[in-house]
Order: sequence, then C-alpha cells, then structure tokens
Amino acid sequence: MRFILSIRSLLFALVLLAISAASSAQVGFGVSIRIAPPELPVYDQPICPEDGYLWTPGYWSYGDDDYFWVPGTWVMAPEPGYLWTPGYWGWGDNAYLFHEGYWGTEVGFYGGISYGFGYFGNGYDGGRWDNGHFFYNQSYSHVNVSINRNVYNTRIENTTVVNRVSFNGGTGGVNVRATAQQEAFANEKHMAPVAAQTEHVQAARANPELRASANHGKPPIAATSKPGAFKESGAVAAKEGGAVHTAPAAAENNSRSAADTNRPSAVVHAKDIQPAERAAAPSTGNPKTDKKYQQQQDKLQAQQAKERQTLQTKQEQDHQRLPQKPANEAKQQPLEQKHQQQTEQLAQKHTQQQQQLQQRQQPTHQTAAPKPAEKGKPAV
Repeated sequence: MRFILSIRSLLFALVLLAISAASSAQVGFGVSIRIAPPELPVYDQPICPEDGYLWTPGYWSYGDDDYFWVPGTWVMAPEPGYLWTPGYWGWGDNAYLFHEGYWGTEVGFYGGISYGFGYFGNGYDGGRWDNGHFFYNQSYSHVNVSINRNVYNTRIENTTVVNRVSFNGGTGGVNVRATAQQEAFANEKHMAPVAAQTEHVQAARANPELRASANHGKPPIAATSKPGAFKESGAVAAKEGGAVHTAPAAAENNSRSAADTNRPSAVVHAKDIQPAERAAAPSTGNPKTDKKYQQQQDKLQAQQAKERQTLQTKQEQDHQRLPQKPANEAKQQPLEQKHQQQTEQLAQKHTQQQQQLQQRQQPTHQTAAPKPAEKGKPAV
C-alpha cells in the first residue's frame, strides 16, 4: 500500500513539474531578445461571455525566431478577489526581457504599458471586486447587461493619449519605474497564469498567421471571447497594425565607417552606458612596468564603474520624486532630456579617459632611438 502511495506521489510531483515548466516556457519568461517587440495593434474588445471573467490584454510574445501575437481574451479569475497583472517587455542587460504576468489581489507593475480596456499603464480601471462579485466598468469593458448585471460607469481622466509602445526602457520605450507599492505587490502572494491561459498562448504560437513576419504587426486574430476561441464568432481582427522593428541589414552594417562603428550608441540613463572599451596594456618586457600599466587600467575601470553607479542612483531618485501620473508627462520629458545629457557626457568622458591612458602608456614602451656615436665609441 505504501509502495503504491509512493508511486502516486512521484507521478503527481512529475506532473506538477511538467505543468510548471510549460507555464514558464509559454510566456517567454527569461527570454532575452535584441530586437524590440512590435507596437501594439488597435482592436475592439469582444463582449464578456459570463460573470467572473476578467480581461487579459493581448501582447507580443516570442517564439523560435519571431514575435507572435497572443490575442487578448476574457479569462475566468482563479479565485474571487483576484486581479490580473499583465506581463510586459523591459530593456535590461542589453536585451529585451519578458516579465511574466500573474494573478493577485492587487494589480502590480506592468511596465507602464498602455494596453487599453482599463489597463492604461497603472492599475486596472475596467472593473473591481465587491463582496465576492466582480463589477464591470462599462466605460472600458464591453459587457452585455442582460448577462453581466453588476456594472457601473466611471471615466478616468488622462487616458485618451494614444501610446502603442509595447516595451519599457531602452530607446523609444516607456520611461516609467515601479513604485514602492507596486514592488511590494510583486512580492505578495500571487498565482501563475491558469491552464486556459497557457493553452491560449501555445495555440497562438502554433498559428503562423499570428507571427509578426506574416501579419506585419496587424494580427488577423487580435482578441477572443474566451481562451483559445480563435475560430469562434467572438474573435476579432486588428483594425490597425503596429510598426514591426527589424535588425539592421548586414549591408548597412558593412557600409558603416570605422568612426561610426566605434561611436557610442545614444543612451538615456547611466544603466544603459556600455563600459568604455578597455585599452590593451602594452607589454614592455619589464614585469614591474607591465604590472604598473595593468594596475592603472584596473584603477580606471573601477573608478568609471563607481561613477556610473553614482549617476544611476541619482537618476533613479529623480524618477522616484516625480509622481507616476499621465498628468506629469510634461515634467517627465525635460527630466529625460536632462538624464540623456548627463549620461552622454559621462560616456564621452570615460571614452576620453581610456584614450588618454593609452596615449600615456604607449610612448613609454616604444624602442628609444639610438644615441649618436662618439668618437672612438660604438653607438648606444
């Protein structure tokens, strides 16, 4: 009997492990991509099928070698009181990384991305829970009042600005940071996407029409009434596509001059600065001199890393002092321009320091010219 129970326990653990692995793989968690995801397409929201279903916005995921669109869909909440925090792409470590969405009692940080239908970059305005029942805000949720009787109407100010950027940070991304409260939400109890969401993503990945290279940013299935219902009447196509980003052509890369190749890329924040290329310490054949040159290189590298960290901390503090509200976009733009100027100046300074150090070290190891010979003596 104990032997049978042990086998059952082992099989159950293996099933849970497989489900967990599939859940992580299906949303692209941990995937890092060099090309930015396409812009968000424009589409209508299908009608909510039943009470207790919550809207989960569509987004671009990544397959083997291409982005593909995961249609927005209505999903039954795993438990009363739970809300959906959408996943989002963010720039970090010189690549675009996907942060997986989750269910929780509060809506956390989702990159400041304006997915629409109540997800305008901060929180969720499409509905709310009240005594175990979900009430739909008809201003942003498409519901049939004969089916969904728990409704209300509340318009939120400053949600009319059209912003279809689908990623946070980097060049052209949304420049919004998580608040302390949102970071706290991420550390609270939450659930991974439910099985219906996992299957929905897998179906989208297997559909060649949803690949960005095929639909050019305008997916033929932009949203569905229920997960995986791609061919049912509730499925809607995108009304307007978004720009698809591509890698620079090889011919263009080959035609760039050496000066262009060595010129640092435009950066906005200190965390985006690429460390200045380290000059190769010359070898003089004298161990003491070579060691001295190496120590000079190490000292400069450490000094520059400290300066980048100091500027990064200062810029992050500037963001924290700036309220994260759409009404403050007029204040945020000048701040970003100031940060870009600071960052570019520091990057230029570090490049010049490396060049100057290389110039100081280089002449000292060159072979000295022979002194003219004196009468009766050989040249030295």
